[in-house]
Amino acid sequence: MKKLIAPLLTLLLVLGLGAGIYVSVNEQLGKERIVTVRGLIGSEKEDFFRDPRVVEALAKKGLTVEVEKAGSRQIATQFKLKDYDFAFPSGAPAAEKIKRETKVNKAYEVFFTPMAVASWKMIATILEANGIVKQRDNIYYIIDMTRLLQSIAAEKRWSDLAKNEGYNVKKSLLMGTTDVRQSNSAAMYLSLASYILNNNNIVDSAAQIGPIIQPLESLFLRQGFMENSSAGPFNDYLVMGPGKAPLVMIYEAQYLQEAVRASSGLNDAMILLYPEPTIFTKHILIPFNDKGDRLAAALADDPELQKLAIEHGFRNRDAAGFRNFVKSHNLAVPDTLVNVVEPPTFEILEQMIVMIEQRYKGN
Repeated sequence: MKKLIAPLLTLLLVLGLGAGIYVSVNEQLGKERIVTVRGLIGSEKEDFFRDPRVVEALAKKGLTVEVEKAGSRQIATQFKLKDYDFAFPSGAPAAEKIKRETKVNKAYEVFFTPMAVASWKMIATILEANGIVKQRDNIYYIIDMTRLLQSIAAEKRWSDLAKNEGYNVKKSLLMGTTDVRQSNSAAMYLSLASYILNNNNIVDSAAQIGPIIQPLESLFLRQGFMENSSAGPFNDYLVMGPGKAPLVMIYEAQYLQEAVRASSGLNDAMILLYPEPTIFTKHILIPFNDKGDRLAAALADDPELQKLAIEHGFRNRDAAGFRNFVKSHNLAVPDTLVNVVEPPTFEILEQMIVMIEQRYKGN
């Protein structure tokens, strides 16, 4: 019996070693097949790329992604883009600028999000009493953006508004934003405001900028210090309350992502206002080489990655998936937005930003 057991144990040991070597070799080969992709992104996508589920899903595609965050205007104008595999800014104007500068024709519209305003029920009640906001189907809309912008340009204060008992303060009526010289979310506010002040027309020439530049400048100059990243004003909204941030221009995705977070900073007093019209921010990935192209294709086409993008609050081609996400979390979000305008070209937008920048310098 012992003569039979010894060879059998030896055979099992050899098989075990062989299996271990096989697994180890395959793991090593798998690691060697993983490609590292480096890119520049807008800060609003950082949480998405840091999500362990996203990291794992990309690893299945043979990709490890390393990102640096920057303002979309910075990405388009201040980086040596050829040192990276891709750029993933926010907003079509910045993406178009990057494509031209790098002579890259290929780009992927991975996901998008409308601009919205983070606010408070008591603020919405005051604005509703003043004919600026209206609630429909449990969703709040800014139905008179013209009146709101005119009130801001006229340097009105919250204490000037009718029925302001819930917020009777001398604070200036302003929309909180990021720094328009750096960040896309502020540039989208500028795009929307320029459309409204230009008699509901997209600004398409330098001649149209002149008559509206002064009220546009006041939207930003009177805010004082502004953050470079869209995360900054939204974090102030979450932490500091309406005294600091009664109205904050944000990406819808920021609010939705926070709403479903386990330790969400949102509460029942907080709401989202949808401007009418609003403007979409497209998140467009521009690949500079094959590695960037592999990442872009994965993000645009892989169902698992598209689902994870929705869970981070973004909208994409999976409209049914977004509807299910909203319904499952009982979020008061419009299924579709009809009253939407386009931003101006990068060149026109840049002209307006440069003029505002000159005012910051005292010129």
